[in-house]
Amino acid sequence: MPVITVTLIEGYDEATRQRLAKGLTGVAQTVIGAPLEGITVALQELPAANYMRGGTAKTPGTPPLPGHEIVRSYLAAMEARDLNAAKQWLAEDATLTFPGGANFTSLERMIDWARTRYSHIGKSYERFDETWAEDGSVVICQGSLHGEWLDGTNFKDIRFVDWFLIRNDRIVEQRVWNDLSETTQSRAPS
Repeated sequence: MPVITVTLIEGYDEATRQRLAKGLTGVAQTVIGAPLEGITVALQELPAANYMRGGTAKTPGTPPLPGHEIVRSYLAAMEARDLNAAKQWLAEDATLTFPGGANFTSLERMIDWARTRYSHIGKSYERFDETWAEDGSVVICQGSLHGEWLDGTNFKDIRFVDWFLIRNDRIVEQRVWNDLSETTQSRAPS
């Protein structure tokens, strides 16, 4: 069973240390197949005066925000149609891919496209999963959509999955899958 020991400079908050320990546990579980109950992670902290790299004393860096918090903030702003708040979470060159291969690089264009599909939409979340990737962290959320069609009819319980790539506390890519078009087609007269 793996024992993972990490040495850190003193100064990281408890939430950051817990995220690190959980992340290392998850990596050990998925990479080497260790059972959860057999994985031990020990974080040791050194006073800053006892830590030096390249002949220079170092202090803890600022940890990135948890990816799920970034995604939740972005999605809440989008549901409220507060585009300025939503934009703060997007990288300058972010790409947004929606069902049917609809690709956007601006929220305004995505909103214009969405106006042809429904009057308004909201999300109920079942879960958020976060993991690392070579080029950032990945957050996947899933749940169900609710809202109103263009004709004023309400809808609910439509499945969705959103995939996000996050780098430097910004969303650089969003990919969306949902069953809206299947639900729309089932409403069409026979």
